[in-house]
Amino acid sequence: MCKRSCLMAALAMATVALASAAAPTFAADAGTTAPLPKQAVPEALDMLRHAVAFQTVAGKDQVPAFARYLADKLESAGFARSDIEILPVARTAALVVRYPGRDANLKPILISGHMDVVAANPADWERDPFQLVEENGYLYGRGVADMKAGIVTVVATFMRLKREGFVPRRGMLLVFSGDEETEMASTRELARRYHDAEFLLNADAGGGTFDAALKPVTFEIQAAEKTYADFELEATSPGGHSSAPTPDNAIYRLSRALTLLAAHQFPVQYNEITLASLKDAGEHDSGPLAEAMRQFAADPGDAKAAAVISANPAYVGQLRTTCVATTLAGGHALNALPQRATANINCRIFPGMSVASVRETLAQVIADPTVAITVQPPPPAEGPASPLRKDVIDAVSASLHAKYPRLGVVPGMSSGATDSMYFRIAGVPSYGVSPDFAKPNDTFAHGRNEKLLASNIPWALRYWHSLLRRLSR
Repeated sequence: MCKRSCLMAALAMATVALASAAAPTFAADAGTTAPLPKQAVPEALDMLRHAVAFQTVAGKDQVPAFARYLADKLESAGFARSDIEILPVARTAALVVRYPGRDANLKPILISGHMDVVAANPADWERDPFQLVEENGYLYGRGVADMKAGIVTVVATFMRLKREGFVPRRGMLLVFSGDEETEMASTRELARRYHDAEFLLNADAGGGTFDAALKPVTFEIQAAEKTYADFELEATSPGGHSSAPTPDNAIYRLSRALTLLAAHQFPVQYNEITLASLKDAGEHDSGPLAEAMRQFAADPGDAKAAAVISANPAYVGQLRTTCVATTLAGGHALNALPQRATANINCRIFPGMSVASVRETLAQVIADPTVAITVQPPPPAEGPASPLRKDVIDAVSASLHAKYPRLGVVPGMSSGATDSMYFRIAGVPSYGVSPDFAKPNDTFAHGRNEKLLASNIPWALRYWHSLLRRLSR
């Protein structure tokens, strides 16, 4: 269990009761204190069209061009060229934009996001994945949800603030990575360079949940995430002719190891963040899963409740470290005994558990010293959870409640990895505060026909304007 009890007072102040709120509309500014400029939404949508058209997938080398496009937009809005840097990293790039503050003695606020996207095969999509399409209240295109809309709305907010002549007391710094979906080399470089910061706001994590009728249910601030690590299992044997099989078969030994791993469950773990998140999810739903969530939040030692939650793929990662086989290879010829067989085991590790201890557990479960277990690059990151800062929670809540009064705000832990991971390791408290709202399993991020509710664009522009002013003034 993570030692986070000192943070519960802040959590208690942040979590409030759910109240009904109207479903969002695409153009309305009702309920906000700073109406959008007339050109804000059309300009953001035009930027998003360009953003989606940049095929910033691994291997196509389009991230630097996309970064240059964003840099030119920012410069046109009044940012000095000296405050904009495109940082080459291998075959990708990072974008850094400085918004100087009045008090140079204050550490800056970092705002992170990633410019790359996962691959998309046009033959699998109903629409061109690299052309923005708006249909039936949704925006379609690779990256609209993960996370080019986030990149565009943050950049557009920086442009708006600069045009308004806003000068923050505390400086701000955009730190956009270029390979978050793959190697995260640019993320590591950004964290190495810009670790002397007050905190980081991550536009790629957190966010709100709608029910089926587009009524808001809850809003999550990501304050922790699981470590990502890959382990290669390798079995070798002398090989030989397939007509003379031997007991020592590399494929069979690897298969036995995988069968044992498939049956293994890591022990249940929890922290204050996951308990609060499960409690909130359970209170806003009904049925056996919701009941188990409420029971586990009240008594984490309840094995029956943990079993019900663990049976749901969407929530098993909130209770324990998970390891799963993702790739498999073996043999070198159809008529030869295999000399080598390998499998990749992808692990999402609960905060507080080391990569070394996970490897040791894999070895104990396999119980075969002839199967080698090797940690794969890049080096796994073991980051702590972030403290629940009252100033961040209050600013997020105030910005959110301008549109959704009294909507509950809860901390959460991501089962996957984001750019925040490396900044947390570098000592920067990091918070996923994306304004995007979605129905459960409705965005298809990383999948076919990725989409985002179009109503998120004007809402995000208002939210980021409010949030950044509140936290930097």
